[in-house]
Amino acid sequence: MYIGSTDQRGLHHLIVEIVDNSIDEALAGWCDTIHVTLHADDSVSVLDNGRGIPVGMHPTAKKSALEVVLTKLHAGGKFGGGGYKVSGGLHGVGLSVVNALSERLAVEVYRDGETHGQEYVRGVPQSAVRVTGKADRTGTYVRFWPDPQIFPEIAFSWESVATTLRSYAFLNKNITIQLTDERRELTYTFHFEGGIQAFVRYLNANRNAVNARPMYVEREIDGNVVEIALQYQNTAFTEHVLAFANNVHTEEGGSHVTGFRSALTTTLNKYARKAGILKEQDANLTGDDVRDGLTAVISVKLREPQFEDQTKTKLGNSEVAGQVSTVLSDALMQYLEENPGDGKRIVEQSLTAARARQAAAKARDLVQRKGLLESSALPGKLVDCRERDPEHCEIFIVEGQSAGGSAKGARDGRNQAILPLRGKILNVEKARADKILGNEEIKNLITALGVGFGETLNVEKLRYHRIVLMADADVDGSHIRTLLLTFFWRHLRPLVDSGYVYLAQPPLYRIEGGKGKNKRIAYAFSDDERDAKVKELGRDSEVSRFKGLGEMNPEELWATTMDPERRVLLRVAVEDDLKADDIFDRLMGSEVEPRKRFIQTHAKSVRNLDI
Repeated sequence: MYIGSTDQRGLHHLIVEIVDNSIDEALAGWCDTIHVTLHADDSVSVLDNGRGIPVGMHPTAKKSALEVVLTKLHAGGKFGGGGYKVSGGLHGVGLSVVNALSERLAVEVYRDGETHGQEYVRGVPQSAVRVTGKADRTGTYVRFWPDPQIFPEIAFSWESVATTLRSYAFLNKNITIQLTDERRELTYTFHFEGGIQAFVRYLNANRNAVNARPMYVEREIDGNVVEIALQYQNTAFTEHVLAFANNVHTEEGGSHVTGFRSALTTTLNKYARKAGILKEQDANLTGDDVRDGLTAVISVKLREPQFEDQTKTKLGNSEVAGQVSTVLSDALMQYLEENPGDGKRIVEQSLTAARARQAAAKARDLVQRKGLLESSALPGKLVDCRERDPEHCEIFIVEGQSAGGSAKGARDGRNQAILPLRGKILNVEKARADKILGNEEIKNLITALGVGFGETLNVEKLRYHRIVLMADADVDGSHIRTLLLTFFWRHLRPLVDSGYVYLAQPPLYRIEGGKGKNKRIAYAFSDDERDAKVKELGRDSEVSRFKGLGEMNPEELWATTMDPERRVLLRVAVEDDLKADDIFDRLMGSEVEPRKRFIQTHAKSVRNLDI
């Protein structure tokens, strides 16, 4: 209920709950430094230099206020509106939830020249709050050990934590956040004087900016603070808008994003007509047109934020839409008039996007008239299944005729469909919608899935609830898988978010040991597993490596990769939108240098390559 799940996302949310408390102290003007440490024993500690959690007797609970905060829901200083002017921890449940989900938790508070301490085991205090020494500072130190009885995996990811803390530092330009990983003997310090302007520059670091200087505005309106930075780029034809409310990343958007989009479209149309770029007979630019190549960060600080749940993925304050719209309309028009060169380039890029959108619409209408995007006219290459309930259906997307032939022979025709693709599909990271819809293999894929494309996308029409990308276990197979994932991420994202996309795991090796009646066959998915199987079957075992799915006979493909009783499927999920977007942009974008640096950095860790 409070952390969303017990997977890696929920595990990392524990850190967010504690850091949020320190950030709230910073927003109130009492804290400017936060230290987060990933310890070698899989525990995490957070230390700030705020005022320190109150330790005196709670007036009604008859125990220390610190213990109340650690054991009672809604006991935080911001619950009820009294403690903080602005707070991300709306419900005041952060510390108590982390405590309840920890095998062990230790807390120290530095106040009034004294250090106060207490320890917990699975939420139960081991003693009363006590003075453990003197203190020459103020602040709070919390260290917790996630409970392995609750979380299947308790190891924290440096990358995930660093991304979150970097965002906090961007959003709060006066704060210094230090992250230390004892496991890797690594320490990073995040501090950005430029705030969200620096954030936008960071997001566009590997892209070609249309307006070199991001547009930026910060303004208080009716007690709420609205801060916006935006910049256009023409490297990738995608919109990248990050929205935050009281430092909380609202992944599903909300009223602040609605107000932003409305003002952006209206203002750019108004400016384009005023500057004579759009003529009287020209149609207005649409929202999709003006967001082509847009990178923006929206940050609002609210007295009374209204989130949809404790994990705070969507902002609900209706009044914020109008406030954000007002602030952006005024600031953006001023920016465009003061920077006419940038204004012209931005509008021209939007016009190019409009022409591409119109071409895409014509292409979509054309293929729909031909019946190619309608479920009643499925592609000829598709070998469909007999089952008609999407929940029980799965489709295997394979590359090449030989692999397709093996898959057709191996499948269970009752609920398994096969769609063979010819060659590598188009890299959609470098293409607009009109070119994408002109690609025959992508059209076949869209048609087979039945969900439509672009404005017509409807997840409820999906014909298969398991979409399995089944590529060879080699470099070419990895490239094909990446091309397909890029397409799903950029253009069929709801299918990924809904958990419908999977990766098949075909074996790398076939190991045959023994002879006659003692003959045994095993399969290995890695070099280590191969060595273990050879040891098990005997050193005289014959080992052969599969060069591709087409080399497997149908029986082998069924037994290793397609049989629901024995196969391994990896579900595609996104832990971090920002990181995923950066990886696709870096690996599949038109800029070569970032990709070259990525290869040079990560190739050092690759071993035992088959060349």
